[in-house]
Amino acid sequence: MEERLAIHHLAVVVRDLGRAEAFYVDALGLPLLKRWEDEAGAPRSIWVELGGGAFLAIERAALEGPRREDAAPGFHCMALGIQPELREVWRERLKVAGFPVERESPFTLYVRDPEGNLVGLSHHPHRAGAPRDG
Repeated sequence: MEERLAIHHLAVVVRDLGRAEAFYVDALGLPLLKRWEDEAGAPRSIWVELGGGAFLAIERAALEGPRREDAAPGFHCMALGIQPELREVWRERLKVAGFPVERESPFTLYVRDPEGNLVGLSHHPHRAGAPRDG
């Protein structure tokens, strides 16, 4: 049997759940699905909807630990889909929320979450301002 695998969920570990929520829920507008607490009743994790049945688990870090550098091996970026005609709307929304675009390509705006993780807002393969089929 051939089965096509799809993303079920992604997880990111953060030091500050409140700051992460401000980015992923408030700035990006991802719907909050669930809050989790640890055994002591302290916030441990939040889950936000990514679409297509997938979610992002934002987990509270237990250690300060080292941070991954962009040039090091490992997952590099999480890119979320946007409509090309909304590219400039997203640029302004992120700037106003305190997360300005760090760099960009013809298809993607790149920002950093509060932990420094790279998040892309992409409309590939459609160029901004170009007519779209269907």
